[in-house]
Amino acid sequence: MSLILQCEQQSTGSLIGLNFGRVAEPETVLSVESHRHTLYQYDPFFAANHDLLKRQYDFICCYRVFEHFRFPFKEWSLLGKLLKPGAWLAISTKLLTEPGAFDKWHHKNNLTHVSFYQRSTFEFLAQQAGFKLLFAANDLILVQKPSGSDIKRDQSSLDDV
Repeated sequence: MSLILQCEQQSTGSLIGLNFGRVAEPETVLSVESHRHTLYQYDPFFAANHDLLKRQYDFICCYRVFEHFRFPFKEWSLLGKLLKPGAWLAISTKLLTEPGAFDKWHHKNNLTHVSFYQRSTFEFLAQQAGFKLLFAANDLILVQKPSGSDIKRDQSSLDDV
């Protein structure tokens, strides 16, 4: 829920989010909705509403899906386009911390896991896109799309114009 709280600090209205890659548990959706936000779900197999991939979001969650991407740069590019300026992307995936021990790493034994990442992978991707990157606990990576400006406007002063 810290992603929602982080997003709420930057927005005064309801947030629109996308859970990308797999259908979230009903409790997760209810939790987001209890904060008066909307969470759409896109799963290429069980909720393949492609219209959801034509809009932008205040936040996107990718929980345990990056390891299933056959073309990770393609998915990264898509997710970048789906984020509004200033929006957050939350990625939960196991990071390979010891490349020399890959053959003993249990995470690779799941046949649906076809892509594997290190911290340096996300550092490179974030740098290329100009995104802000935070590594949180338990294999959680937070990425923020740049807002395009560091100027903060007081909306109330604009209402008088």
